[in-house]
Amino acid sequence: MAVKQPTDGGARRAIFTPVDNRARVETVVHRLGDAIELGLLADGEQLPGESELAGQLGVSTVTLREALMALRQQGLVVTRRGRGGGSFVSLPDVPGEERLKVRLRGWSTEELRDLGDHWAALSGAAARLAAERTEPDDLAQLRRSAEELAHAGDAAARGRVYGRFHVELAAAAQSARLTREQVALQTEVGALLCLVLGDDTYREEVADRHRSVISAVQDGAHESARTLAERCVQESTARLIALRLTL
Repeated sequence: MAVKQPTDGGARRAIFTPVDNRARVETVVHRLGDAIELGLLADGEQLPGESELAGQLGVSTVTLREALMALRQQGLVVTRRGRGGGSFVSLPDVPGEERLKVRLRGWSTEELRDLGDHWAALSGAAARLAAERTEPDDLAQLRRSAEELAHAGDAAARGRVYGRFHVELAAAAQSARLTREQVALQTEVGALLCLVLGDDTYREEVADRHRSVISAVQDGAHESARTLAERCVQESTARLIALRLTL
């Protein structure tokens, strides 16, 4: 299996920062697992060596090994021995449509609306801060994700890229905490977006919305960037709620 080249940017830097002192094994599992499922760590990508990765995450090698074992059991990491070996990302199969609909039925409309409010607040704040703090040359990751969404052929890929865009928007705000919050939120809602992104017309609409957010960030129009990011999230949430009402 070919090893894909990792992407750069603040989203990756937020992944490889020290974890919370509490329940460290579980925290490492969630941090790396969420990043893999969102596509922030590429399928086939080799993780740093155990000593280096443990140091980046601020945990012992024993803790890291336990976390990697749990990730292997979940099918998110594979370990190869010998020359050229190490731990490699293994992107999981995305749940099928019926499984996703069952998952969506587990949410009430009130819970989805609350989740959407939280998501809109995060993305709106990230867009506003990015417009104030980032330089035009720092928007390459966002532009790449917007274009990938515009050309993504299947709903699973579209869902991953959509979620990654919002994580990278938080990273552009130069806030590790906002980035980690966005990663955690996308693991809740990201897969569900596959259910509404299968429509090509809506996919194109979202891609255009993402381009508009990038333009506002580049222009330093912080309030416009905030409003555009919030509207993008609110529209997606509304579509999920409408679909939930039909199930």
